[in-house]
Amino acid sequence: MQLNYKIVITGGSGRFGSILKKKYKSSKLLYPNKKQLNILSINSIKNYLRENKPKILIHLAGLSRPMKVHNNNISKSIDLNIIGTSNIVKCCSRLKIKLIYFSTNYIYPGKKGPYKETDPILPINNYAWSKLGGECAVNLYKNSLILRVCMTEKPFIHKKAFNDLKTNFIFQEEVAEILFKILHVNGTLNIGGKIQSPYKFGKVSNSNIRPISRKHDKLFKLFPDTSMNIQKLKNFLQ
Repeated sequence: MQLNYKIVITGGSGRFGSILKKKYKSSKLLYPNKKQLNILSINSIKNYLRENKPKILIHLAGLSRPMKVHNNNISKSIDLNIIGTSNIVKCCSRLKIKLIYFSTNYIYPGKKGPYKETDPILPINNYAWSKLGGECAVNLYKNSLILRVCMTEKPFIHKKAFNDLKTNFIFQEEVAEILFKILHVNGTLNIGGKIQSPYKFGKVSNSNIRPISRKHDKLFKLFPDTSMNIQKLKNFLQ
């Protein structure tokens, strides 16, 4: 991949950031650590961006797992996913840097998919609410792209998976392939794979996984269909 401009990627030490580092070897891709760019400090963000002058910032930094932390420590969830993202938006707006923000398919109600980007949203758990809080800030800045993603590690790492709900998981490696093809897009975009149950998806790469019912789920509180319509993505990739 040839780049003639710099891209800053926050959260580079995370799961997806590590995939990007491994796949794309370019001096134009910058992965600041928390000391270099602290998303909770406006000055830290602003100083790093002014020094490095990127054209695009891909915002991966935030809090996801363990999911229960968003219930048990809402201050941490708010700080990292809402306030931290808002700080990033403020700085990108001031410095006129394109912002790409990773959100989640869990912001859709989950009762009757597949959901289009323009469909009404209603987060299904605290994690999704925190990501929607970030979306609200990003939406104020028009030179931005919100990616509502349903991705996971390969091979499927969980020992159990729901067999009675619809979603459209995609592996992180596949999202890495897509990401640099849509840097020019603005607005909101769903990213996912084939619509199927998590169990059916996971079984392909992990034959040991066991099926479970969402009726026994007390943490995620998922509804029967969190799948997304990805036709808009397909149109951009044609």
